[in-house]
Amino acid sequence: MEAAILVFNGFDELDAIAPYEVLRLAASLGAHIQVELVSLDGSAEVVAAHGARFQPAGRLAIDQPLDALIVPGGGWWNRASQGAWAELQRGEIPAAIAQLHHRGVTIASVCTGALLVAGAGLVEGRPATTHHVAVDALRDFGAEIVDARVVDDGDIVTAGGVTSGLDLGLWLVERWCGPEVARRVEHALEYERRGSVWRRSSP
Repeated sequence: MEAAILVFNGFDELDAIAPYEVLRLAASLGAHIQVELVSLDGSAEVVAAHGARFQPAGRLAIDQPLDALIVPGGGWWNRASQGAWAELQRGEIPAAIAQLHHRGVTIASVCTGALLVAGAGLVEGRPATTHHVAVDALRDFGAEIVDARVVDDGDIVTAGGVTSGLDLGLWLVERWCGPEVARRVEHALEYERRGSVWRRSSP
């Protein structure tokens, strides 16, 4: 599986690093997963919400093979000038998400990254979740709010606030590589998954 985590100025560090570490650890245990931090414009440096500085591996390539894109949040509740709120107003990231989804890429989000997915027009009439401070905003986009830690609706997967990035990452490992690999990663991290995973029942 080829996955990318999209980082931008003002993103919440843990939103991105939690699934990154989970997926990287799964790969080190033999899972066929590749994941990188990427930026939309190929910026050499991105400054996160709490000041950590990241050097993305490269630019998010719309036309390159990719199985999944993970979108973090950050900067929503205080309408920060950098973060998910600001990126929703700019519209470039939602547009890129929409293009990738149209190409068949699974879109996953952590915390208020769900609002960028919503801005791409992908949650109307669909089950989703986000950080509790943004539930009403996500509902305003037409999402059907589900009280679960991770909501897997096939090509759209959303997770709750901040630390749920761990649970999202572990669920993606289980979905892609099976429960045994996910258990090994969980054990290595000394982390016990929280909450529930909602998944649409097969017809």
